[in-house]
Amino acid sequence: MKIKYVIYALIAILLAYLIYNRLSADKKSNAYKAGGNSGANKISVNGVVAKAEDFADEVNVSGTIEANEQVEIRSEISGLIKSINFKEGSNVSKGQLLLKIDDSELQAQYAQALTKEKLAQETADRAGKLLKSEAISQEEYDNAAAELKSLQAQTQLIRAQLAKTSVRAPFSGRIGLRSVSNGAYVTPTQTIANLVSSNPVKISFSVPEKYSQMVGDGANVNFTVSGSSKVYTAKVYAKEPAVDINTRTLVIKALAPNANNELIPGTFANIQITLKAIKDAILIPSVAVIPVLNGKQVYVSENGLAKTVKIQSDVRTADRVLVSEGISVGDTIITSGIMALKEGAPVKVNVKTPAKD
Repeated sequence: MKIKYVIYALIAILLAYLIYNRLSADKKSNAYKAGGNSGANKISVNGVVAKAEDFADEVNVSGTIEANEQVEIRSEISGLIKSINFKEGSNVSKGQLLLKIDDSELQAQYAQALTKEKLAQETADRAGKLLKSEAISQEEYDNAAAELKSLQAQTQLIRAQLAKTSVRAPFSGRIGLRSVSNGAYVTPTQTIANLVSSNPVKISFSVPEKYSQMVGDGANVNFTVSGSSKVYTAKVYAKEPAVDINTRTLVIKALAPNANNELIPGTFANIQITLKAIKDAILIPSVAVIPVLNGKQVYVSENGLAKTVKIQSDVRTADRVLVSEGISVGDTIITSGIMALKEGAPVKVNVKTPAKD
């Protein structure tokens, strides 16, 4: 009988313990939920209020500034330099005389060729008259005519050689430093100077293949150069028809105005390309995003309680993410202490203004 009473007593004690725990848990739960109206048990956290703003999805790449046109000035023939007709570092016009090679020998050859051509012309004219009167044969006339054509070709050749003694600018631009002097002997293999046309300039850059269809002809790109904070704009005018199989990039070229010659060909350019622009976008601090098994989630404050919300985000900037689903304008996103929070935890949010990228 004593054992029976002991068992009954143990059962009664166990039931009393379970009832006490249940009542205690209910009190804690009610107090936990009531925390939204009482500051006693609230967790202090930081947060931001979601708002709509214009957003540009951008990518930065490196590029090079190139001259619109660039050529090494050379002489087509060898000879002594008679005169240099340009000032180093100056602007020159298309067709302007840059350098003259001594042509005295060619001038003598040209005068001799003209004399021979004149005599051959007279001979051919006489032969034509004699042929009409049948004083000479057709063969004799043909020989005289052939001699005239040969001498005319010789004269034309010397005239072309004379033209080559004048080295002229093929286009308008700025000429660089010369590497020859008056009286020096120049050959076709020797560079006289570099001629550059740099208004506009070309901006050459490559983009990863995944962006190749996002940058089309006529698109504007912004860029900066070393030593300056000024932002320049260029317009895409051409791109390679195929991606480079070695680098998996596509070469693109753009034109930028350069009236003041601020942009120097050959220098480095940091290029910013806008892939797409989004109006009324919602961006939140990346520190608020929690990776979970099936995606990503954030904590929002709703009626003073922490609530988990799953989100969709594709684009990430330096410290923010673009949210496409899950967050609405006006939602308060918790940005601190998120790893210690639980669903329904009472929170006191210190709202801060997020810094823009």
